[in-house]
Amino acid sequence: MEDMTSGNNCTVSEFFLAGLSEEPELQLPLFLLFTGIYLITVVGNLGMITLIGISSHLHTAMYFFLSSLSFIDFCQSTVVTPKMLVSFLTEKNIISYLGCMAQLYFFIIFGAAECYTLAAMAYDRYVAICNPLLYTVVMSYQVYSSLISGVYIYAVFCASVHTGVLTRIQFCKLDVINHYFCDILPLLKLACSNTYIDEMLILFFGTLNIFAPTLIIITSYIFIIASIFHIRSREGRSKAFSTCSSHISAVAIFYGSAAFMYLQPSRVNSMDQGKVSSVFYTTVVPMLNPLIYSLRNKDVTVALKKILERKNFMWSEVT
Repeated sequence: MEDMTSGNNCTVSEFFLAGLSEEPELQLPLFLLFTGIYLITVVGNLGMITLIGISSHLHTAMYFFLSSLSFIDFCQSTVVTPKMLVSFLTEKNIISYLGCMAQLYFFIIFGAAECYTLAAMAYDRYVAICNPLLYTVVMSYQVYSSLISGVYIYAVFCASVHTGVLTRIQFCKLDVINHYFCDILPLLKLACSNTYIDEMLILFFGTLNIFAPTLIIITSYIFIIASIFHIRSREGRSKAFSTCSSHISAVAIFYGSAAFMYLQPSRVNSMDQGKVSSVFYTTVVPMLNPLIYSLRNKDVTVALKKILERKNFMWSEVT
């Protein structure tokens, strides 16, 4: 650890990440657990992107959103998990100041992008169930590509504001970040300059990024549920409810854990509790999303079977 002093200013060149747990007997089991989670996340999300990309009948708005969500989940997990795995194997998990700011920047980008992608998916399902005859017109390529582009542009803006303001803060207290990655709240606890603006930004963007998408999702599902009750077929209603329950359960885990972490007063917030809630939206949700959104989907299952049958046929021809 180096301190660089210039006049009354004091900054640091690197931080130590405390990790998820400091219990020695838990390090290896946690390393194996999260290595397994990360491998499932990578295979599931990259597999979903590849499957949607090569299956022409999946080139629709719904699967475009699913593909984008898989990309976000893969990137979010990759930004956080590998560095967390290092903390299980080393006594001191060091991250440079620039590395810490970069990790925080991309973490905010993909976190904000996931919030609004989930909202866009809810709107897509609303159009599909409530206005099926107009679906291809309302959710045209121009519309859904603009929605996703808007999501990423806003996410970059949000991350740029947060990280830009944070870089003005002086860090000269303890250099140990009580977390397994560089997040805003644990970083602010190390600050020795005024953090009022940062705290107000967290409250503003945290509230906006949780409540605005949640409002879109809830409104969409109110109309969806109302339409489902008008479906005469019991099988049709059951299928629609199944789709809704999968989406809502994932949304509840993601938004619930994020709200628990970011919308508590700083005096009440416990970083140890925060670590547990962070695990859900940084590692567990990215692993589950390909399963609950895609692998239970009949179109995706059919596409996967076709590709496997094609490969088996080609292999039998060769042999």
